[in-house]
Amino acid sequence: MRESPAAQIISSLGLEPLPEEGGFFRQTWHDATGTAIYFLITPDAFSALHRLNHDEIWHFYAGDAVDHVQLDPASGSLRRVRLGADVLEGEQPQLVVPAGVWQGARLAAADVGGSASVRQGFALLGCTMSPGWDPSGFTLGARAELERAFPDGAELIRDLTR
Repeated sequence: MRESPAAQIISSLGLEPLPEEGGFFRQTWHDATGTAIYFLITPDAFSALHRLNHDEIWHFYAGDAVDHVQLDPASGSLRRVRLGADVLEGEQPQLVVPAGVWQGARLAAADVGGSASVRQGFALLGCTMSPGWDPSGFTLGARAELERAFPDGAELIRDLTR
């Protein structure tokens, strides 16, 4: 039996499960100024809501489009961005997430109605931080606390927490 495309990419790029947040990753660059990773998500291995103490840039490389959610504690706002390759349909190939903003991502739901795109079952992304990743700057979101702080986003919060 042939491996799924996601399994093939995980193997080819040497990706490993990312504890707490979810998905699969491998650090590709680390020096005194920053870090970069490959990051792959699947329908079951999404990026759970979390926040970082530095800005992070997400890059879309391949696969299905991704719904990226941001919950801003300073303004109380909820923002959704569709990461993907179809720029002419409003997808973004790159996204900056400000420090301290809660963020999470999952594969976008298949389009309903018009011509449905072929689902590949994964999205290959990259994430870059400067200064670089520091585990002490990572906080995993707690569902109940986030639902209290962002009641209008309760459904999204349930979908993006474990």
